[in-house]
Amino acid sequence: MSRPLAVAAGVVAAGAVALTVAVWPEGGDGGEATPPPSAGKSAVSRTPTPTPSPTKSYPLSKAPATIPAVREHTAARGPGWRPAAGGRIVIDDDELADEGKLLAGELKLAYAGDDDPRKGDVELALTGEDPDADESYTLSVKGQRVKITAPSEAGVFYGTRTLKQEVKGERTAPEGVVRDRPAKPQRGFMIDIARKHFSAEWIEDRIRELGDLKYNQLGLHFSDDQAFRIESDSHPEVVSPEHLTKAQVRRILKLAAARHITVVPEIDSPGHLGAVIKAHPSVQLVDTRGVAARGAVDISKPQAAEIVDDLLEEFADLFPGRYWHLGADEYSALMVDNPEASYPQLAAAARERYGQGARVQDLTTGWLNDRADTLRPYERQLKAWNDGFFRGGVEEAADDLEVAYWTGKEIGAREPVEYLKAGRKVVNYNDEYLYYVLGQPNAFVYPTGQRIYEQWTPLVIRGTKPVSAEYDDQILGGSFAVWCDLAGSQTPEQVAAGIRLPLRATVQKLWDPRKPALPWGDFVKLADEVG
Repeated sequence: MSRPLAVAAGVVAAGAVALTVAVWPEGGDGGEATPPPSAGKSAVSRTPTPTPSPTKSYPLSKAPATIPAVREHTAARGPGWRPAAGGRIVIDDDELADEGKLLAGELKLAYAGDDDPRKGDVELALTGEDPDADESYTLSVKGQRVKITAPSEAGVFYGTRTLKQEVKGERTAPEGVVRDRPAKPQRGFMIDIARKHFSAEWIEDRIRELGDLKYNQLGLHFSDDQAFRIESDSHPEVVSPEHLTKAQVRRILKLAAARHITVVPEIDSPGHLGAVIKAHPSVQLVDTRGVAARGAVDISKPQAAEIVDDLLEEFADLFPGRYWHLGADEYSALMVDNPEASYPQLAAAARERYGQGARVQDLTTGWLNDRADTLRPYERQLKAWNDGFFRGGVEEAADDLEVAYWTGKEIGAREPVEYLKAGRKVVNYNDEYLYYVLGQPNAFVYPTGQRIYEQWTPLVIRGTKPVSAEYDDQILGGSFAVWCDLAGSQTPEQVAAGIRLPLRATVQKLWDPRKPALPWGDFVKLADEVG
């Protein structure tokens, strides 16, 4: 950059006029300076006149390139912002201290608390509106300062994630204003830690990754036929040798809370309870031939309910989040041609409780409702898999249960529109796109980010065809899921690598309802650039 020209001034003989040479200085930082006037354009006056000081000219800024893409950007002219020596993070509310300190460490800036912002700083502020209203935020870059405002701490956090991506790899946050918000309130990733043990450190790495991508749920399926993977005080006999301690879980929960991620636990029942049955074989379901049903408890036996309720209550105290997944899928008693003939004890219990017209499916629905009632004092929003909801019974699943729709392949599986027409809320786990099943059994194929990015939307709940857009508000979001059916097929490191692009494609579709602006190849390049 050239230095400013020196101002030349001369004094002529007494009585002569003074000659002043006006020179246009450079203005601002960076960009093209306006050239000085040519000789002959010198201004001659008896008294000095103000000289113009034009600023440098910048092109209009472009919207930031981030994952997920921001919903709205108002362009402006200016140099933008990059973290630099002397820059600080300041906050207007002590509740934002965690977000401020995290961003300061990531951008290698000083954390200055509630000090007044100045040039080079990033200011984080709450708007004073309803903190539970939404997860929206506004990010403004102007005058070599950044200001992120939102109604809630979560919104401010998402603004910091956008800024972090904007300046990754020596990039510059563009001048202008971002106004951003998610299309769907539930943006989840679920990991089956029951069939395969994942270390606390691996889970924590995923939480950091999810937070940077603006996910807000982490599902932990920690009980199944193969293992029970979290330390238990009420029933230590069901816990598998490889498991997470409660201290490790609390550390996971603390990190998740700092990233505004709710951990959603799942103790699946009345099927998928093999680890519990191993310690309590007397509660296993047995048919008229004496054949035990793998992983299924006999729901006509009070002891089965007592054990499961003990576990639900214990872990409701451990997991403080808003959501809980009750499972309820693939109960073996309902996967045979004639449940009443195969399991007469269940049929008898159904008639005793619900009347002569009741069937085994009604007793199973009653089990689901009873487990929901166990958790109601803990004020959780409850979910259950779609094949745990049955049509035509005398007992109906509670109205407030969210449908976690994963498949249409099960016997008697209903189309998503049946639930939607009934007014139920649905979360999309479509196994055609969002199921990463280790070893690819039962015709499952590892999902690709490209297929999700180019073909899937939250309206595509089952198979490849979307439901009507009229139901969009009832579809609360979606979740990408890792199931470890053939646990040895991949290492944890291979799983992390395999889900990297699918996770990014999924959240792009959950955050921004528009057709993606970037071709898939450019999206992959962007993922490499922003992390």
